[in-house]
Amino acid sequence: MDGRTLGVLGGGQLGRMMAEAGHRLGVRMCVLDPLGAASPAGVVADLAVEGSFKDEAKIRELAEICDILTVEIEHVDCDGLGRLEAEGVQIQPSVATLRLIQDKYLQKRHIEELGLPGPEFVDCPSLAAAEAAGARFGFPLMLKARRGGYDGKSNAVAKTEGDVADAYAALTSAPGCGGVYAEKWCPFTKELAVMVVRGVAEDGVGVETRAYPVVETLQKDNICHTVLAPPALPAAVLAEAARIAEVAVASLPGEGNRGIFGVEMFATAAGEILYNEMAPRPHNSGHYTMEACDTCQFENHMRAVLGLPLGATELRTGAALMLNVLGADSMEETKALCQAALRMPGAGMHWYGKASNRKGRKMAHFTVCARGGYTQLAERLSSSELVLANLDAGVKASLGLASGAGAGAGA
Repeated sequence: MDGRTLGVLGGGQLGRMMAEAGHRLGVRMCVLDPLGAASPAGVVADLAVEGSFKDEAKIRELAEICDILTVEIEHVDCDGLGRLEAEGVQIQPSVATLRLIQDKYLQKRHIEELGLPGPEFVDCPSLAAAEAAGARFGFPLMLKARRGGYDGKSNAVAKTEGDVADAYAALTSAPGCGGVYAEKWCPFTKELAVMVVRGVAEDGVGVETRAYPVVETLQKDNICHTVLAPPALPAAVLAEAARIAEVAVASLPGEGNRGIFGVEMFATAAGEILYNEMAPRPHNSGHYTMEACDTCQFENHMRAVLGLPLGATELRTGAALMLNVLGADSMEETKALCQAALRMPGAGMHWYGKASNRKGRKMAHFTVCARGGYTQLAERLSSSELVLANLDAGVKASLGLASGAGAGAGA
């Protein structure tokens, strides 16, 4: 239908699901990934370039056969992309936005300058600065690498003053760390996320921003494991989370900046919403949109970067729960959870096509939808003991499921 070719830096599961959306839009897609055509996205995309998405020569090779470039991972070569952008290659989101988000400390500074609330933080260019942060913020103290982190990687918690040196050394010894900053410990009650898409306005001239519903996210070993929509929170709290996410995305640098962004936040016992961080691409917290919303995050990302009309973002079911299928001890055990979900009413399954199983690796996800809200969602989840065993206790409490139901794997 569209006929253009979209180049994507990265060929993982996000690129795979982007390619599937591209087929619906008639958009050709070419991925750049070390595994090339054998990558999860490469086996679905129309074309693939084998190579690193941090290699400028390979990025140029990708650009030569594509009409526009985007990313499925933010840890890319921004210097090379910047030179291409200056030469007239279309890149969305903008390179300026990618640079800002790559450096989490600069990202925090940007959000602070907007006046949006977040945990206190301070740059730590030395161990002495990290120790001073501990004296200022108290313990436990969160130390984070400025660059390269995802799924909780490149974070280190110093529980006491005596832990600071080891935590700091662990971060600074990692390649590409880019420095360290400290963040005051945030005693949140829930983690929230909002997908925000920014594309060409209906008049074809301006830029339009649309937010998806606020969701609750729960982590397992620092990996997004469960997403619940909508969260069990007052409407005013949800509205504030949506406002923060939209303001943050609308402020990103770069003329005509377009794409989808995942904004993560903390909710406190006092009802405050605090900004955490942002990703300039489709996000794990937005996978539920594939079954639960009018337009999925992957399709809207492609619409946005290509300048096509944006799709509606409303929730089209009463409640939904997305569960990541993380690698178990064997491929058979991993697949068993998928097979259990296939028997569940209202469930949509997405297998990522990864060749090997590894403990904790993201292998698949499924989303269970229920027009009847939490009550029907709880009934559907209760139809599988194996699925129940993988649910977090907090989700069970929100849905009114017995705290002991399926206790074990998700506890």
